[in-house]
Amino acid sequence: MTKDTERRSDAAVIIPMYNECENAAAIIDAVLALDTPFDILVVDDNSPDGTAAIVKKKIAEHPDRISIIERSGKLGLGTAYIVGFKHCLERGYEFICEMDADFSHNPKDLARLRQAAVDQNADVVVGSRYVSGVNVVNWPMGRVLMSFFASKYVRLITRIPIHDTTAGFVCYRRRVLETMDLDKIKFKGYAFQIEMKFTAYKYGFKVIEVPIVFVNRVLGTSKMNSGIFSEAMFGVIRLKWNSLFKKYTRKE
Repeated sequence: MTKDTERRSDAAVIIPMYNECENAAAIIDAVLALDTPFDILVVDDNSPDGTAAIVKKKIAEHPDRISIIERSGKLGLGTAYIVGFKHCLERGYEFICEMDADFSHNPKDLARLRQAAVDQNADVVVGSRYVSGVNVVNWPMGRVLMSFFASKYVRLITRIPIHDTTAGFVCYRRRVLETMDLDKIKFKGYAFQIEMKFTAYKYGFKVIEVPIVFVNRVLGTSKMNSGIFSEAMFGVIRLKWNSLFKKYTRKE
């Protein structure tokens, strides 16, 4: 039995990647170095910069800790996570996390999210930029304000008690993902993050926030654009409206 097999974790982190050749090896190394072991699933959307090849070199070094799903092209952040969720559920992980590849989320905070789920018996733990003020570094002020007030807007419309509704740094217990019909999650962009939290809340799962510091990427190119924010702003009204006609019944 190898050392990696002995450290087989109950937690996995899904890291979507597209053109992340500058960050891929470093983010994988940072996760593997954590005292709390997390296995890694990379979902690569046919990056033309060779991201997948870099990940595969890491897989050769740690075959029991890292895996990759390669897709045919840019199919959306939401669908990348849905594919990743299904993969991790099939492999029996209890805690399944989301994280960006560009170090805007500190890998060391993964352990804090998982531990908060354990200590507070939480079902969803959100790494929150806004639960204790505005903890964002190196973002232009306009983007900070847009993100902050977008979360306020979502909270107003949906009534979910979450300060950072668009956060992409989240830890789910497997029962949350098993309860949701993942194939019916409609949004593909950053509104996907809103829909996931809203759906978990409507099912009655315990959702908590843990403060984190979000740091704007140093290497690589941001995938954010105005269309992503438009989806979130207008989609949330449709999300709330559709929820009025749906029953959220959990099977215990």
